[in-house]
Amino acid sequence: MCARLTIAIVLASAIVATAVACGEVSRRKEVSFPTADGGTVFADLYDASSPDAVVLAHGAAFDKASWASLATWLAGRGHQVLAIDFRGYGRSTAGADAHALFEDVLAAVRYLHGRGVARVSGLGASMGGSAVAEAAVRAAPGEIDRVILLSPVPIADPEHLRGPVLFLASQNEPMVAQITEEYRRVPDPKRLVLLPGTAHAQHIFATEQAEHLRTTVAEFLERSATSRD
Repeated sequence: MCARLTIAIVLASAIVATAVACGEVSRRKEVSFPTADGGTVFADLYDASSPDAVVLAHGAAFDKASWASLATWLAGRGHQVLAIDFRGYGRSTAGADAHALFEDVLAAVRYLHGRGVARVSGLGASMGGSAVAEAAVRAAPGEIDRVILLSPVPIADPEHLRGPVLFLASQNEPMVAQITEEYRRVPDPKRLVLLPGTAHAQHIFATEQAEHLRTTVAEFLERSATSRD
């Protein structure tokens, strides 16, 4: 009897896991688009047919697939989500400058606006945080609505960022002093959230702070377009 019950539980778990995986795959499709400097970005689009969208920009140790769980969760809340592979990752290719990661972010933002999205935000982790910050500085007014920087590596000229801007990091991670100093230099409106622990950037999603992190991200994204933090 116990053996049959165990088998039944295992089979049921497998069915649920398969259903979740199939649901995720059905909501996601790979797309590609050019960058202004001649590169090509491949990305996963989680389409919720919403007028609001967010670009997810990964850290150096990750790729677009690393965002699958967060992207699926945000899509379930009604956001379009575009998780990119930076140039040199996956099938994405560099243009004139192999290091111009901000071009990949801007290309993603403009791809979404070209699909009719009214409001595009950017979330970048570690290396991706620096790229999102630079893209936000270089973007035309209105192209990037709000910016989320998850344990960003050093940002050039944070004084030029315009809000709303959310900084997130672990309160005891090695880069926290640099992150808080850059936050200090960013003009209002802005917000800084330091989570317990030592994990850096996307590694926080593998800790007990994962739920706090993703709900903080969602709440920031879902503030009305006219609100200020």
